[in-house]
Amino acid sequence: MDVVSGLLDGPRARDAFLLRSHLRAPWAMRVEDGSPLTVLPVVRGTAWVGAADRPDDPGVHLGAGDVVLLRGPGHYVVADGPSTPPQVVVGPEPDACRPVGDGPSPMQVLGVRAWGNDPDGPTVLVTGTYPVHGAVGRRVLRALPERLVLRRDEVDGALVDLFAREVVRDLPGQESVLDRLLDLVLLQCLRSWMARPGAPGWYRADADPAVGRALRALHHAPQRPWTVQSLAREVGLSRAAFARRFTALVGEPPMTYLTGWRLDLAADLLLEPDATLASVARAVGYGTPFALSAAFTRVRGVSPAQHRARGDGWGPAAARGTGGQSSRDPARSGSASAPAAAMTNTAANTPNSSPVPPRSRNGGTASGATMDAIRPTPAAQPAPVVRTAVG
Repeated sequence: MDVVSGLLDGPRARDAFLLRSHLRAPWAMRVEDGSPLTVLPVVRGTAWVGAADRPDDPGVHLGAGDVVLLRGPGHYVVADGPSTPPQVVVGPEPDACRPVGDGPSPMQVLGVRAWGNDPDGPTVLVTGTYPVHGAVGRRVLRALPERLVLRRDEVDGALVDLFAREVVRDLPGQESVLDRLLDLVLLQCLRSWMARPGAPGWYRADADPAVGRALRALHHAPQRPWTVQSLAREVGLSRAAFARRFTALVGEPPMTYLTGWRLDLAADLLLEPDATLASVARAVGYGTPFALSAAFTRVRGVSPAQHRARGDGWGPAAARGTGGQSSRDPARSGSASAPAAAMTNTAANTPNSSPVPPRSRNGGTASGATMDAIRPTPAAQPAPVVRTAVG
């Protein structure tokens, strides 16, 4: 497995929130949901995205086929243009969506996973909020800029169109189909970004014959007792030459990188229900549980026990979630009649309810009927499985 595949294996859509918006100017929304990562393709028309709390941010104009990745938890505005004031605020549960001011929301439910102010509006957007599970996925997330724009010539337009069509379909297995399509859109964006100048050091280094080989060895077998000398022998360089080359390309010394990679893997493995500190220590290359615990506490600021007790424990989206339930729908808590109820509710029945499903894994919102109208309720899923590059 190459380094990029090993790192990108972490971010996988498992509890993604997906919505297609149909809009006619004037429209603007302020988003305060705190999601770790949002993928926002413009399917048709134009849009503008800017930071919500930075008046000096010029924002960015988007056209059909463009995709913007937004790294949370910062707030942002999506609008037809920078001069349109926000009409609604999208936030975490319980305030999933609220109008600005006292009047009714201009946004209404338009069908399964669809909303907007005009079903025939000239602008169509798809929004996918991406819960990032695990420290390996966050390693990629940390490398991203706060706002990354991919223009239409950098993204497969056919893939974006397929994604937009599938978001509003209601077929067996649709949740899994949408998860995988969101993965494909995200990974294509990441690959396009990594091909640009200024990509993360670990990506550029992967192309180097010596350092790339060393990185692949570390990712494939982090449990081996690596030293700078043994890595240098692995790639056929002297110790000093290898250390200089690795540090120059990756941005940190070999052992520092290895420690970070091992502890990211350990952080993910510790959340597995059957994992013990001893088994995790062996898997990531620490001779004893005490050695892993000491390194983990020193670098991450919490002990392995504290990390496990708080779950993933990272970011507003994680704080809002409990158990293995999805953030997609409040009705996941599980009545057998929930899917049927979801299919019979309509936007017309609840015209003034909050029109965006809550960004929470907890159930029981006051506007649940309208939330259900947007999206049928899937069956409960098990907690996500952490994938690593351990050989």
